[in-house]
Amino acid sequence: MFNIKKIIAVVLFLLIGIASILFSYLLRFEFSIPHDFFIELIKHIPLILAIKLLVFWFLNFFRGWWRYVSIYDALNIITSSLISTLLIILYMFFAYDFYKMPRSAFIIDFILFTMAIFILRVSPRLFKENYSKILGKNSYKKRVLIVGAGSAGQMIAREIRGNERLNAEVVGFVDDDPTKLKLKILGLRVIGSSEDIPIIVKDDEIQEIIIAIPSATGKDIKRISEICRKSGAKYKIIPGFGDLIGGKVSISSVREVEIDDLLGRNPINLNLSQISEYIAGKTILITGAGGSIGSEICRQILKYNPYAVIILDIAETPLFFIENQLRETKSDQKIYTYIADIKNYSRIDYIFEKHRPEVVIHAAAYKHVPMMELHPYEAIQNNIYGTKVVSDLSTIYGVKKFILISTDKAVNPTNIMGATKRIAELYIQSITGKSETKFIIVRFGNVLGSNGSVIPIFREQLKKGGPLTVTHPEVTRYFMTIPEAVQLVLQAGGMGNGGELFLLDMGEPVKIVKLAEEMIRLSNLEPYSDIDIIFTGLRPGEKLYEELLLDEEGASKTEHEKIWIAKQGIPDADTVFEVIDELLKIPCDTDTSEVKKIMKKVVKTLK
Repeated sequence: MFNIKKIIAVVLFLLIGIASILFSYLLRFEFSIPHDFFIELIKHIPLILAIKLLVFWFLNFFRGWWRYVSIYDALNIITSSLISTLLIILYMFFAYDFYKMPRSAFIIDFILFTMAIFILRVSPRLFKENYSKILGKNSYKKRVLIVGAGSAGQMIAREIRGNERLNAEVVGFVDDDPTKLKLKILGLRVIGSSEDIPIIVKDDEIQEIIIAIPSATGKDIKRISEICRKSGAKYKIIPGFGDLIGGKVSISSVREVEIDDLLGRNPINLNLSQISEYIAGKTILITGAGGSIGSEICRQILKYNPYAVIILDIAETPLFFIENQLRETKSDQKIYTYIADIKNYSRIDYIFEKHRPEVVIHAAAYKHVPMMELHPYEAIQNNIYGTKVVSDLSTIYGVKKFILISTDKAVNPTNIMGATKRIAELYIQSITGKSETKFIIVRFGNVLGSNGSVIPIFREQLKKGGPLTVTHPEVTRYFMTIPEAVQLVLQAGGMGNGGELFLLDMGEPVKIVKLAEEMIRLSNLEPYSDIDIIFTGLRPGEKLYEELLLDEEGASKTEHEKIWIAKQGIPDADTVFEVIDELLKIPCDTDTSEVKKIMKKVVKTLK
């Protein structure tokens, strides 16, 4: 099938070639070409055109004819024209009577032809960008300001220019690099710094701002977002480098600024070979695969080419969705899906016996503090007994690595949920070293946007017009994004040799009330005036702040800057086993206070 645009381009190219050489002869002979020279020229025009066409074609001049013009295109035109001119002169010198063709005419032709071809190359682009102005139809276009004049911002600018359907025009850039101020990039001025945004928005009638700085920290994004918000213009962002596949940036990646961006951290440096070493070619079992953390573990593990992935969860709908995502991502991957309860020993035993997993990542757990305070029996059965079932079977079937996903709520717990997770940790520590399985614990705080966490709750409250509810004005929590948490979990798994309790660097704790205020502002509203924030009081078992370490643990650095290792005391295994046996025998209607009495034998901080 012929490409009509390319055919038109070739025809115009040939016409310019004919006109250029003829006009060069006219200039050379002062508009009176001698008859003999004219005959020789006509005879050689097909050869001249053929040489030029082949050179330009070989150097990809006709590829992407209708796309934007870059410096590369200009250099390509000059190079192609110079090579074709030299080839023509060489032909005349070696294969033809050198003196029957005026050499200076070909020098003139090189200059004229190069200029004409460049005009031809750039004219479609100029017309496409300016035809609406010529026709007086430019007023409907959305005026866009791009924050960041680096490669990401330039890619966005090019795409906006080249996509008429966006109905947008880039007015210019702002950039905080003083060396870029007043420069012209892609023909667009760097108008000022981010502090100048409100003035630029007003003076240039900006309707939308795109923040195109994928390397920016959460602190920078927060500052720029606040400036954009005060300017009154709509503002959007491109994701950070960690979310951009292959570093590619396009207008489709532009989205609304989210709370994750404001609390975001620097990109994580991973030792990919260390992770790949224990995952590639292995059979991996993930419990709680339908949850926020479990599903992200599934997604990230596929990158390391496991032999098979076994995804297990008691909830069928989340499991259904993550299975579909995984099969779409990697259709040739062996994926085995099980709806199963980790408390059902015979069912889990069947899965272990059938697949013989080499790595187990145990993410299944009940996590909601107030809910577990009301249902302590279920918390014990799931978080303690479920962990015991999966870890015991890992020992029996010779699993190489077992990674327990734990929580900061296991540190000095004052509630049932935290206590069950701490006892699960103690059990794993107690069985470490008694088999070939390397048991590893990874502990971290809250993840942004996980199911049932504060961010989705605030979003729902905002949809209803508020108010946003916060338990206490001083309550603080550690936060990290789900992808970041999982990356570090996988890295810790690669680092662990058995017996370690790894702690993930959660950064600085965040006040929940500040989080609520930022989410209101991201909705272009003002806290306490447009949307109120009310304080409901701490819930049963809830603490004002969370910790990542027990007092006796301490912590030391590892080879990874964001992963620490706790200095653990050796638990009294017999006591741990006795407490677990006692807890597993209690009736389902046992009072919470009675449950806590038993737990206090190994968890002293329970109230």
